[in-house]
Amino acid sequence: MTASIQLEHTPQLQYLLRLGDTCLILGQHLGEWCGHGPVLEEDIALTNMALDLLGQSRALLTHAGKLEGQGFDEDQLAFLRDEGDFRNLTLVEQPMRRTSAHSPGGDFADTVLRNLFVATWLKLAWERLRTSADADLAAIAGKALKEARYHQQHAADWVVRLGDGTEESARRLRAALERAWPFTAEMFAADAVDDAAQASGLGPARSSLREAWEAEIAECFAEAQLAVPAATRFVSTGSVGVHSEHMGFILAEMQGLQRAHPGGKW
Repeated sequence: MTASIQLEHTPQLQYLLRLGDTCLILGQHLGEWCGHGPVLEEDIALTNMALDLLGQSRALLTHAGKLEGQGFDEDQLAFLRDEGDFRNLTLVEQPMRRTSAHSPGGDFADTVLRNLFVATWLKLAWERLRTSADADLAAIAGKALKEARYHQQHAADWVVRLGDGTEESARRLRAALERAWPFTAEMFAADAVDDAAQASGLGPARSSLREAWEAEIAECFAEAQLAVPAATRFVSTGSVGVHSEHMGFILAEMQGLQRAHPGGKW
């Protein structure tokens, strides 16, 4: 079994990992819909979005590995870190699809609502990161922005379709909102990592994205006839390396092959 790697968690590295790991874990979860989508077209769409997110994660992890200085590549950063070294939003590690009658989490409504929340957050971040003092990060943002805009629009269309649809679809969407909303505060939590990124010109503090994010979500919710919940005082902690109980299961599935067969080639 391959041993885990250890990183030097500088503020710059953590800032990149917050983006890269969020894309990676959300992409991993979206891949669960392959072959299980409600309609064939949606099955393909979700899989394509998973690939977009994987591409964004690859670019960010490759860049992070170069900055970290120990020579780690994208595969090592994805497959050989322990849970506490991941910096993704806690929201993306929550169960996305019911695999049995007894499994936690929700259904397709959870997926599209979570996609809306994260894609809107990423879109706003990519817009600001196009002017990053880090030229490589700015280039990544320029490409990723186009994908995030599509992801946001696709998710928003479904949120409106479910919220303004049948009584059952609206009920499921409200239930998904109740599950997801408490995790959104983490998207805008202020800390020293964001302060350092803003001071150096690397990128925006997450807190600076809140106003625009809330406005865009409220606009979509109004069309979906969905009430915006009250603000929550709970702040999840995945982006500082303290994860929910679901993260370990994701990594066990994602990392199992690489750790069992280190350096394996297809």
